[in-house]
Formats: sequence, structure tokens, C-alpha cells
Amino acid sequence: MTMLTGGNALIDTALILAKAHVSEKMKVADLGCGTSGHFVFPVAKIVGKKGILYAVDILKTVLETIAKRARIENCENVKTIWSNLEVFGATKIESASIDISLLINTLYQSHKRAEIVREAIRLIKQGGRLVIVEWKNVAVPFGPPVEERVSKELMVATANRLGMHLEDEFDAGPYHYGLIFVK
Repeated sequence: MTMLTGGNALIDTALILAKAHVSEKMKVADLGCGTSGHFVFPVAKIVGKKGILYAVDILKTVLETIAKRARIENCENVKTIWSNLEVFGATKIESASIDISLLINTLYQSHKRAEIVREAIRLIKQGGRLVIVEWKNVAVPFGPPVEERVSKELMVATANRLGMHLEDEFDAGPYHYGLIFVK
């Protein structure tokens, strides 16, 4: 039996988007969107022509790939934005203008996690949601080293300190946890 390590084999996209209450006409930011657009394109379809999906990343090559695919797939509601999420106010999206900020497999890549969460929260309007999905702290032969993984308890404490309220906690797949906070 071959073990799949890509896409939906690891993370349940549909479950995460349902738990986040992504719906038509919303403005959603996928922060640290990555080249595959694993969440960019499903979200863009759900929010529809009257919604916006902001694909945010620090790598310009990632954004070029996403923009090219958005053109091919006629996803006019996908807007690519370059940003260093570790810098408060760096993301060129108006404060308190987003319904949902997604931080999916982004935080483990940085040691400035609280700063990234703070920037994600800045973008969210009152009543909006922050969705964090990260690797569980279990040893498996793939994924980031255990010492690079993000403690769920630390994320809850950080988000609470920044004025967010934990709404839901769930398994986002066999190796990932999901947290949903409301502003």
C-alpha cells in the first residue's frame, strides 16, 4: 500500500472550509498560500464572483504561479498580494476588512509566530474568523521536524492574548489540528 502525502490525503480541505463557515460573497485571505493553491481555488469557488480570495505569500514565484492558474481557470476573484507576514501592517489589505484569515501550514515555517498571528488578526473584521491548521506534535516520517511544529496550546494562548475567542478545535486530518477563533 502506498501512502499518499499530498493534497487531501493529509488535510481535509472541505472539512476545514465548512468549519470556517466560508460562504458566498466573503473576503478571505489565505496567508502563506503556497504554490499549489490547495485552499486558494476551492475558496475562490465558494466565495464566488462577488467575493474575494487574497492569496498572500512572501515568495513572488508562488504568487506568479497562483496568478497564472487563476487566469487559466478564469478566477477573477483571486488577488495575489506579496507580504512579509512577520511585519505588522505589511500586508496591503485594509485592516478589519476580511471575513476569514487562513493560516494553514504556515506558522511552523517561522519563529515569529505571534507576529504572524497578530498580522492575520489585524485583517479580520469584528465577528470574523481566524483559522489555524498546523501539524500535530507527533513523530511521523514526513512533514516538518517535531521541534519546528507549533503547539496548539501556545496558539490558543497567543490568539486569546490578541483578543480572539476559541470557537472550535478539530482534527483537520490524521496529522493536523485545526483551531477556529472569532474576533
